[in-house]
Amino acid sequence: MNILLLGSGGREHALGWKLAQSPLCDKLWAAPGNPGIAQLAECTSLDATDHDAVIAFAKDNAIGLVVIGPEAPLVDGLADSLRAAGIDTFGPSKQAAQLEGSKGFTKELCQRAGIPTARYERCTSLEAAWGALKRFKPPFVLKADGLAAGKGVVIAETYEQAQEALGEMFDGRFGSAGSEVVIEQFLTGEEASFFALTDGTAIVPIGTAQDHKRVGEGDTGPNTGGMGAYSPAPVLTDALQAQVMREIVEPTVRTMAAEGTPYSGVLYAGLMLTKDGPQLIEYNARFGDPECQVLMMRLESDLVELMQACAQGRLGEVAAPKLSDDFALTVVMAAEGYPDTPKKGGTIDLGDAEANGAKVFHAGTKLEGETLTANGGRVLNVTARGASATEAQTKAYAAVDAIDFADGFCRRDIGQREVRRERG
Repeated sequence: MNILLLGSGGREHALGWKLAQSPLCDKLWAAPGNPGIAQLAECTSLDATDHDAVIAFAKDNAIGLVVIGPEAPLVDGLADSLRAAGIDTFGPSKQAAQLEGSKGFTKELCQRAGIPTARYERCTSLEAAWGALKRFKPPFVLKADGLAAGKGVVIAETYEQAQEALGEMFDGRFGSAGSEVVIEQFLTGEEASFFALTDGTAIVPIGTAQDHKRVGEGDTGPNTGGMGAYSPAPVLTDALQAQVMREIVEPTVRTMAAEGTPYSGVLYAGLMLTKDGPQLIEYNARFGDPECQVLMMRLESDLVELMQACAQGRLGEVAAPKLSDDFALTVVMAAEGYPDTPKKGGTIDLGDAEANGAKVFHAGTKLEGETLTANGGRVLNVTARGASATEAQTKAYAAVDAIDFADGFCRRDIGQREVRRERG
């Protein structure tokens, strides 16, 4: 079948790489894609916000499956428009995508479904938020309610810092995403990510990962969209994964179906592993970026078959996803100035980075003639597999060192916590 992949980031390059491997994929299209995706797919300048144009393209090119990579088109309702036109689509409806599109929506669903999560208050004005602050203890967790490209969370250590951050949020720091803010109780523990596929009824796990959100080594500096990740996350033991399915993921899917907003697609649960058990930090309505890159490196099943089964409501009829026992680790190479004002235009030479089995997934890249250049904040995802986290880390950084990107930088401690555990 012909497949249309929407998106242009490292996540979409990883998805495209895996989709193209399927014998079910006759031709892969991507919109808008990037130079890495262009090696696998025919790229087109389709605008995902123009639903009619996407539908027309899908019909004109006999597209059998549309895969929506990023969150914005999902929250915009593109999946609904495509399904209404009779086109199989991987990704949740506009209403179901509110799990990511609104922090307040998710917290209220958790309350109704009895899902363990931090105590919170939802605030629609600065005055209300300042009042709510008094009912929490530092550090304060402040979240822009809407989409903020993974950067809408502020951890304030003091009451004064929290007041200042709230002022910035309501003053437009995160655009319309910050017109409403959720204040949460700070949770103590280790963070991990759990991924599941669902068609609204059947639910199957598709891996675990741990991300590195802060821009600086040792988890310092501002939050970013993610500076690296590894999979699996051994801290999420089999018993804990079963608990997450039982207490968090399954009640979410059941409640949404019962309330008339069935969820179809990938469900990405960000978790805090506390002394009282796993608690939900947030949901994302799409694969994580860069978690997707490490999951796709480990996935041994046919991704097209799984996504089509989700789209057609028959996930229970196909074999559950199979992942390699290997570790996969990805290092983000970002442009100087990220996450504030990344420098664009820096030249990149990938050299022989992929010589030893590593894979370089493109994110913010652009071709200027024959020259590869930086065209975004997170530019490359340098990814490798190994029998251990230590081996995967060693291979990934060897590949990083083979790349000539003078205007780029990366963290040098991705996966270090797991490497330390392996060393005992």
